[in-house]
Amino acid sequence: MKLDLTNAEKLQKLYGFGTSACWWSQYCSGKAADEIADLLYGDDGLKLNIYRYNIGGGTDEDNCRVANPWRRTESFMLFDREKEETSWDFTRDKNAVDMMKKCLAKGNIDTLILFCNSPHYSQTSTGQASGSLLYHTCNIPKMNYRKFADYVLTVAQHFIDEGLPVTHISPINEPQWKWGGSYVWQEGCHYETEELIEVYHIFAEEIIKRKMNVKLYGPESGAMLEFTPEYIEAIAKDELIMQVMDIFAYHSYHSDDKPEDRYEFKDTIVKKYPQFRFDMSEWCELPNKSHTKDFKGALITARIIGQDLIYGGAESWTAWVAVNNYSIKEDGFDYSDATITATPDFDEWYVAKRYYGFAHFSKYIPINSVALDIGLHPTNDNNTFNAFAFITPNGETVIIVVNEGEDNEIEIKGNFAEMTIIKSTQDNELKEDYKGAFKPEITSPENSIMTIILK
Repeated sequence: MKLDLTNAEKLQKLYGFGTSACWWSQYCSGKAADEIADLLYGDDGLKLNIYRYNIGGGTDEDNCRVANPWRRTESFMLFDREKEETSWDFTRDKNAVDMMKKCLAKGNIDTLILFCNSPHYSQTSTGQASGSLLYHTCNIPKMNYRKFADYVLTVAQHFIDEGLPVTHISPINEPQWKWGGSYVWQEGCHYETEELIEVYHIFAEEIIKRKMNVKLYGPESGAMLEFTPEYIEAIAKDELIMQVMDIFAYHSYHSDDKPEDRYEFKDTIVKKYPQFRFDMSEWCELPNKSHTKDFKGALITARIIGQDLIYGGAESWTAWVAVNNYSIKEDGFDYSDATITATPDFDEWYVAKRYYGFAHFSKYIPINSVALDIGLHPTNDNNTFNAFAFITPNGETVIIVVNEGEDNEIEIKGNFAEMTIIKSTQDNELKEDYKGAFKPEITSPENSIMTIILK
């Protein structure tokens, strides 16, 4: 396989990598919290710079259908049902707030996003934060849109007043999914496009009215295609929204084996709307077929990150959830979908293999690196060998090779003097495999990830 760096086309600038604190951080404290903060946001860990904090819809214990406590949230806003009055208690959600502060203290976060899966339960039609009783039906009446904005922006202002550097507000998450109905498992709220625009418009009005130094973010479409073109067209037409919105965030679920979806997204959306920065703000392997100790999970993670950046045009990349519960299946393996997996009380936890697929990018591609097109364009039918290239701000060229097939001989064409190779396989993670003079011919072992740093 030839990798020609001499005529590589420069693509977009990158704004970094991140993950979500939903829904694990409210259960994480003490030593585990310190160690996980290091693993995610520390200089020796993933060195992430994007943090997504969940402003939850809260839990009414007498009217809640979400069975798993890890899928519920504690809200700062209290609701007295008899008096129909609200009050505030910012000592709540303590572990989650403390975790956010621990991660901020690492000094690498420059993008702090407050996002919602649902409005507060007291503002919804059902009195629940898990969606309407009917599928594909919005769970907040229009008369409560401004109450929803006040709820979220009050929380944001509290954090800002505390000195937390909130940069973005994301009030809607995956609006196209059905959410609610007869079976619920988490917070969620469906929005038709016109409802989405009305909510964003009111948020924009309130941000401007309150003179808040934050931007809108979203709408976190649950798929690259489908309704995404409709959402971005409607947002771009609303002048008020555009005054306070510069990032279009979306999720790249359901296209794991479809690089051509990414080509289409870039050609039909990214190139059409240059006024936006495009953030891929959620992904995990879905459905998850890779258990936590199977290196296949790392290979898939690395492939998706690279394809979202190079072929999809994403300018940042954020994993869905940093930590999730153990999910032991019949074969005895843990199929948690996160980078770290834990028991409900964090008595036990460990790093999953997919963490290292993420690390091959986030540790070696700093903010303001530039993506390169080196001419490799996999197809849906031929997707086992991928190589992604970047130029860092200090002038290094970084190539990440993801080989899900057999051994592959690689010829690198370019004017380089030094080379460092960091390699991961099933048995070794982030091992410095070579450091020395540039070698134009190397071997990519089967089922391996290599980060190649060239000077």
